[in-house]
Amino acid sequence: MPSKGVRAYAYISVPGCQVEFSVPKSTIVRNGLNSWSNDYLVVDSKNLPGIFNLVGRFSFRVARDGAELTSQWVDINTLTGNLGDGTMKSMESTPSVIANDVVITYSFYDAGLGSAGLPSSDQCYVTVTPNYANWMATTAPEGSPQAGKLFSRLVLPSAHDVGMNSMQTSEAILQNIPTAIVNMLFADQKAALEVVRVVSEDILKNIAPNIIRALAITQKDSLECMLTIGARYFEFRPAHMHKRFLPFSPLPNKLYFQHGPIPGMAYDEFLQGIVMFLVGHPSEIVVVQLRADGVPAECAHPTDGELRDEVNAALTFAAGSIVCGTLDDIRTSTISQLRSQRKRLIIFGAVDSYGSYTDAAYATLNGDSIVAEFENLSTDRQAGKPFTVIQCQATPTNVKGVLPYSVLAANASTSPMLATKPVCDSKTLPWIRHRVLERLKSEQFIAVMNDFIDGATADVAVNLSQQRLS
Repeated sequence: MPSKGVRAYAYISVPGCQVEFSVPKSTIVRNGLNSWSNDYLVVDSKNLPGIFNLVGRFSFRVARDGAELTSQWVDINTLTGNLGDGTMKSMESTPSVIANDVVITYSFYDAGLGSAGLPSSDQCYVTVTPNYANWMATTAPEGSPQAGKLFSRLVLPSAHDVGMNSMQTSEAILQNIPTAIVNMLFADQKAALEVVRVVSEDILKNIAPNIIRALAITQKDSLECMLTIGARYFEFRPAHMHKRFLPFSPLPNKLYFQHGPIPGMAYDEFLQGIVMFLVGHPSEIVVVQLRADGVPAECAHPTDGELRDEVNAALTFAAGSIVCGTLDDIRTSTISQLRSQRKRLIIFGAVDSYGSYTDAAYATLNGDSIVAEFENLSTDRQAGKPFTVIQCQATPTNVKGVLPYSVLAANASTSPMLATKPVCDSKTLPWIRHRVLERLKSEQFIAVMNDFIDGATADVAVNLSQQRLS
């Protein structure tokens, strides 16, 4: 009988909470704390009512002490595997749920037949963790011994490519851009370019948004929500829009996050969002590194004056309550000193930090090579570096065949990053939780970076911060 499998992952760190995964005639309940569950369910046509009914529902429900916090669902055709109605049909329709002191992050990947090594089963993950909008305040309360420790003791949750959290900028450009230069959006993806060149211009214009969504969107929550989940370290690549897009763009010519030639979040909106968050959360500190790697020469890079003006404009929203700090400040100051000096927005440029990333290790669909690379992390290699970045997200588009397939099969929920995130997280995050402090002992902050920043990533980092401050 026709059927479609769904791989369901869960992580819970809030007592009294549980996640129920359901398909017709089968339900799995997970309520264990601080562990990653991995279950397999099947939407099977033999369990559906009616002779010719081929559509069944996959759903999950999150409850706390019996009270429902959220429920999400999607209908799946067991013959074609295609998605029908539901609340998880697209990446944009799966924003995190903030229920007072609980944050629920989740997503759904619409799997094909398993081409290029990608999973043939749909993928769903759910995390249920505390609201970490004030995690620095509770981890290092003012006047506590923890606040008297160096800021460099902290482990910071990080959202990878924070500026690629929405299709808004790309879709605005695509409204007016001539089809003849749409392929410029994929100029840094040779395999994708080879595919898009063989389709007609009209087809390319229609599928371009889904290609961008599948290959360039790495976050799906608003900046405020990412901060509430717990993110405190961001890398931002500010530059002006590609010169070939400017004549057709309805958007102002200002600085945007650049993912290759693809523009994302505006830099002034990013800074203003952080400042407004810090004003409302007076014990939190956010670190921003500005980078230019991967930004095409055709995207005019900002001058020092432009960058300074952007920061000063954003700080006006703080009315003097926040000033901008430097990398030296967070390397030499205590948490309490940074707060008292009002240096709660730290911005610095590109530096030679230590990190786990290599092209070879991160070209994976299951995360095993990433964990193997983690085994090479060492305190000796931290020497002379200002901080360390441990990346959890895979780069599946570097695996042979994945990028062309993702271009051809792209729809609103087929991102290969979503396909690999839950399986990688279920391996990388436990390793980081249990092994990183024995491997990395230098007095420097550590950033734990991930695509689609989630509660489990934040939970691991916050708990490591508590250990390093104790």
